[in-house]
Amino acid sequence: MKRALKACLEAMTRAEDYQAWSDAAREYDRLAGNDEWREEDASPHYDYKMIRLRFNELRTARQRGDVNQLSFYINEGLHGNLGRIANPLLYQHCYFGTKRLINDYLDEVCTSLRWICDTEFPNFSLVQKLDFFERTRQAFGESALMLSGGAALGLFHLGVLKAMWENDLLPGVISGSSAGSIMASVVGTHTNDELAAILDPEYIYAEAFRMVGWRGTLRGKGLLDPAQLELCLERNVQDLTFEEAFARTGRRINIPVSPADPMQESRLLNAVTSPHVLIRKASLASCAIPYVYPPVMLWAKNIHGEKVPYIPSRQWVDGSIKNDLPIQRLARIYGVNHSIVSQTNPHVVPFLSRTAAARKTLRAYLKDMVISNTRYNLNQVLEFTKDQLGNRGLALLVDKAHSIVSQRYQGDINIMPPRQPLSVFRVLSNASAEDVARYIHMGETSTWPKLELIRNSTCISRTIDSCLSRIKAEEERELEEFSHNQATA
Repeated sequence: MKRALKACLEAMTRAEDYQAWSDAAREYDRLAGNDEWREEDASPHYDYKMIRLRFNELRTARQRGDVNQLSFYINEGLHGNLGRIANPLLYQHCYFGTKRLINDYLDEVCTSLRWICDTEFPNFSLVQKLDFFERTRQAFGESALMLSGGAALGLFHLGVLKAMWENDLLPGVISGSSAGSIMASVVGTHTNDELAAILDPEYIYAEAFRMVGWRGTLRGKGLLDPAQLELCLERNVQDLTFEEAFARTGRRINIPVSPADPMQESRLLNAVTSPHVLIRKASLASCAIPYVYPPVMLWAKNIHGEKVPYIPSRQWVDGSIKNDLPIQRLARIYGVNHSIVSQTNPHVVPFLSRTAAARKTLRAYLKDMVISNTRYNLNQVLEFTKDQLGNRGLALLVDKAHSIVSQRYQGDINIMPPRQPLSVFRVLSNASAEDVARYIHMGETSTWPKLELIRNSTCISRTIDSCLSRIKAEEERELEEFSHNQATA
């Protein structure tokens, strides 16, 4: 038995795609007896009695054809973490998936939503359906994928994007800071038909770094040549505004930028807040690490489609400094209340816990306590120093340091590369074709164990969006038919 289990683990390690990995993971669970745990409802990590009750209520109302009772049950109790079904601990007992009851409940919710959407009822009109799904969508919220900074290590994000896209799990809302902004821009400016080729290691142009030299740095030009970074963006990202990219792909791309002036606030650029800003320039600004790249002025298209400076009096720098993961702004703009984070920042990843709270040892708790206290004290010192400084340049530097220390760098679901201490020395190195392939594969293999949690956490919101699209299409057809009948009458 031990030999068979070891073979499964080796097969998971060697897997070249998600199907091979999941087959090996399922076989390990079968051999290890984890299927018995999966079939049993009970667990201290979620309210299984409530979930069983909700499942029975939804299924009974649907089978009776009682749409009003079913919609009442959905309005009454629909929540992404109802009874703590999204608890990460429920996904740590097995290599693949979680309790069957949770899957059954989520399947029933989605089946019920589709049944309401696709069935004609004498007492539940199309207008009522539209109102029901719009309210349900607003109340339930949606998920966002957030890609951190990380310079060359940000190529890891491509593997995360590829794994999620190939399994039809890529959220419609994607944010990217610094290096993550390039990867978000790649998927945000290319259609689904193009992504298969775009996410191939042979396609990606990864030569973003070229040294300027210390003389250029001392003259304020930065350590690296921004023209080389612009060339990298031109090779990988379509020349579109945020509005044009959304119209082309339907993906809502968000890029945070930080102000070069300490008296200004950071911004989240997207098709809502800055529809006419050019994505390439936004990404260039978000990648402008202070003293490595010079600050950047944004560009946009005017009402005549001409490229012009955007707020020419201001310059912008690295988005991850002020807002690496802009969850609060995404919540305000799009109703995002669930986050999937791909985190590669070299100054962050080594200090993030990879163990769920209930599984932590005393040593892990003590380590987190020391890190938390150190971070708090450093945050207080930097805030005090910033307020006392009279020198504008030093005040800006301390303000950036304070922002880095005070941020939260994790989300509801976190995907991180394996710990590799020497990777920090490759942060500003151009990746070879072999390096790109390795980073992408690392991103994929780090995402595969999270895919079932992602699938379950996003299935309801994806179903609501799909139903809303069909209902709106039906409403448009009815309006067109009505207009045609009026014209011919």
